[in-house]
Amino acid sequence: MNHTPHFRTVFSCTVLLVALGLVATACGGPDDNPLAGEPYDAAQQVAFNAPRSGSKANPDKPLEVTAKSDSSRITDVTVTDDAGHHLAGELSADGARWRSTAPLSAGAKYTVKVSTEDEDGAPGARTVTFETAPAKHFLTAQFGPKAGTYGVGQPVTATLNSAVTGKEARRVVERALKVTSKPAVEGAWHWVDDKTLHYRPKEYWPTGANVRATSNLQGVKVAGKLYGGRSKALSITIGDRVEAITDAAAHSMVVKRNGEVINTIPVTTGKPGFSTRNGIKVVLGKEYFVRMRGTSIGIAEGSSESYDLPVYYATRVTWSGEYVHAAPWSVGSQGVANVSHGCTGMSTANAAWFFKTVREGDIVQVVNSFGNMMEGFGNGFGDWNLSWSTWQQGSALTGGIQDTSGFAEAARLRPQV
Repeated sequence: MNHTPHFRTVFSCTVLLVALGLVATACGGPDDNPLAGEPYDAAQQVAFNAPRSGSKANPDKPLEVTAKSDSSRITDVTVTDDAGHHLAGELSADGARWRSTAPLSAGAKYTVKVSTEDEDGAPGARTVTFETAPAKHFLTAQFGPKAGTYGVGQPVTATLNSAVTGKEARRVVERALKVTSKPAVEGAWHWVDDKTLHYRPKEYWPTGANVRATSNLQGVKVAGKLYGGRSKALSITIGDRVEAITDAAAHSMVVKRNGEVINTIPVTTGKPGFSTRNGIKVVLGKEYFVRMRGTSIGIAEGSSESYDLPVYYATRVTWSGEYVHAAPWSVGSQGVANVSHGCTGMSTANAAWFFKTVREGDIVQVVNSFGNMMEGFGNGFGDWNLSWSTWQQGSALTGGIQDTSGFAEAARLRPQV
């Protein structure tokens, strides 16, 4: 068969309907149909810019497949890597050239399948494989927290080993970092800074949910010479919905599990000048014993506000030192007045119960305090103090600038118990 064509139209043959038997006649036998046989080897019709065996392609350069002459054309190109991912590309209208439109992955093996057509309309095929050179700089993500069971307020975190600043680079990263939940929930990433992302759902996690964070960054071009590396996946489980809501004006904490009140505790919170932060916080950890010193929060040693106390059953809610803890020295003020330096104090028995009841990720909320609003980031997990629309503005896929106005006023509303 001649594979040196100038394209011509192949006319259909006439089907003769014979009255006695509906006999079909054709222009020739089946061997004359150019589409009847197996595709021929199109090695002489197409060229690739991929290197020969033994060399590795530069992943920064697009892949190109071209027809060698006007006597043949490319009809289809499929490119997949060894993980089964397809490489996007564009075929010119005349079938003369196909070019990749998405970046190649670094350190990957690709299979290229090309279909062609000659002047007679006969199909040709060619398959080649090549590898891309590995990257010199890798971007990886470390997911947090550690594997385990957490409360409904626990965000998933991703800490990058290199800063990512460009909007498009951040989009690449965000698309590759996946968080899935069973049951499924609506959620989004929020860029805290150039190396840190937090993921939370629109509402708290469902009780009993299984949450998994994975990265598809490996081999993906992020920006410049920076490519994604391998990151370890994370799986966590969500426990009961436990919420502790402290009304600083009423000097009382209501603790709920799955919407039902399980305890009401008299407490004392921060006194004037040391008012407890308003807003939603998340349990960061539990410490049976902590030595608390006024110098740790800027109080001069020996001053009238100075203190140095052994504290038991301390449940941490900020990195700067705010706890829910036993305060036997203030039992007379608990339920009556706010006398602490910012922590939420209660009797030793109540603090022991609280310590045993809550876990990391549980919700601790303060309302009606004269303190500032809990920081969104940097002092624990204040993520839930951002409205959903504001949270989404921190995503590279939706864009926008945070608007934190109005938080403090909302925090002064009476809690719904």
